[in-house]
Amino acid sequence: MELNNKVVVVTGGGSGIGEAIARAARTAGARHVVVADLNGDEANRVAAEIGGTGVAIDVRDEPAIQLLVSETEDAHGPIGLFVSNAGYVTSAGLEDPNESIQAMWEVHCMAHIYAARAVLPSMIAQGEGYLLNTASAAGLLTQIGSMSYTITKAAAVSLGEWLAVSHHHQGIGVSVLCPQAVRTNIMNNSPDNVDGVDGSFEGGVASGDGVLEPEDVAELCLDAIRSERFLVLPHPEVATYIERKATDRDRWLAGMRRFQTTLHPDGPLPGDAIAPIM
Repeated sequence: MELNNKVVVVTGGGSGIGEAIARAARTAGARHVVVADLNGDEANRVAAEIGGTGVAIDVRDEPAIQLLVSETEDAHGPIGLFVSNAGYVTSAGLEDPNESIQAMWEVHCMAHIYAARAVLPSMIAQGEGYLLNTASAAGLLTQIGSMSYTITKAAAVSLGEWLAVSHHHQGIGVSVLCPQAVRTNIMNNSPDNVDGVDGSFEGGVASGDGVLEPEDVAELCLDAIRSERFLVLPHPEVATYIERKATDRDRWLAGMRRFQTTLHPDGPLPGDAIAPIM
């Protein structure tokens, strides 16, 4: 699908990948871009710079998502692309409190469901529409030291597959973004980051080699939308890891255990979730 003259909504659009996608969509000819973010000031900043509309929203609030869609459609017409991008990361295993796990589940999975429920009826009525959901390489592989991040991102990938199967015949395209490291402020927004430590992370590796810029990821997303490619893998090596996992899961698990041991012989510690996915 081409974005020329389309209405685009981006959640988590106040920074990082979401901001870059909002800007790229406008450059690609989108008629109007709605930038939604938990941080309303940042949403308004990005929207003002691209001539769009800024909205403060908590993506865990389904009525708020429904209102976002209905108000956008009333003001600007049918939504062509909905980018469900909000997310965050924590460092914990089985000790993670249920409330923390539930919150991440709501942001990383339920928010995608809320978006699809809200926007698909009008897209189907138009005979076309596109969903771009941000998951993570962690959802295809795993994330050492972060149980909740791993399982909720895996759910996001599975949901994207279901949507792509169930609604393709109605003109609906679906892509799922699964990056490793991207230079964003996702660590700054983490509840674990009590000291305000700067960090760049999205999807499985720490700052350093292989960290991509959000603008480059955004362009890959637009290319995937144009070609209607399901998986968006900004780090090509992830495709190799997926093949290894699918071919011999026991060998892959053994490799992950060895890698974890190189990090900490006694297992991952709090704060060690940001490590390369192998």
